[in-house]
Amino acid sequence: MTHMKFAPLTALATTAALALPAQALDLQDMSDAEREAFRAEIRNYLLDNPQVIMEAVAVLEQRQAEEQAQNDKALLKENAEAIYNDGHSWVGGNPEGDITLVEFMDYRCGYCKRAFPEVEDLVEFDGNIRFVIKEFPILGEQSLLASRFAIATLQKAGDDAYKQVHDALMTFNGDISDTALRRLGEGFGLDVDAIMDHMDSDAVTEVIAENRALAQKLNITGTPSFIMEDQMLRGYVPLDAMQQVAAQIRAE
Repeated sequence: MTHMKFAPLTALATTAALALPAQALDLQDMSDAEREAFRAEIRNYLLDNPQVIMEAVAVLEQRQAEEQAQNDKALLKENAEAIYNDGHSWVGGNPEGDITLVEFMDYRCGYCKRAFPEVEDLVEFDGNIRFVIKEFPILGEQSLLASRFAIATLQKAGDDAYKQVHDALMTFNGDISDTALRRLGEGFGLDVDAIMDHMDSDAVTEVIAENRALAQKLNITGTPSFIMEDQMLRGYVPLDAMQQVAAQIRAE
């Protein structure tokens, strides 16, 4: 944050220095009087042109965003196999879609719940998006319990059962407990005993550990976090913004 504040002012200082005599432009060899005049010139310039500060900050933020995007692309390329084809995450949408959307999510995350119907609409109405869900429980014991149940369902009962459980958990607003999960699974006619016996297995633990390790490599610390092809989308993204990103990717 400090860098954002002072980098634009350095540029402004250089601009303001142009108004000083030529001999005063050597910033390393100023007399006290010249330095005081320099500071006064900067102050007067900023007071007369306050909009320049915001313009400079906007330029800096744009450059930082572009640099972050390039760094993200490099990280995504380095970890592509683990992101798009890890072999343990649920994959839906159009398996042959021209765009892959990956979501790191937590069942206790309010913004994940807000994004849920919009992501569903995006995948359904677009028709050409491959959708990958990464279980990323980071919001406490209930988050972990829900993810373990969902992953165990995927491993024991398959893709369709997982999607039923996932959707139900994304719209569930009560406390997540063994009792609540048992009722949920029974409502879908699942073998709940087998699923719950599998929740603490090494196979389930390994999935969560791998997802967390991948998130750390990608500098993902919150949910929801999305990856759309080679673009990282951190935080909640409205449906129309996601559609714009998809259109931009296809236009490239």
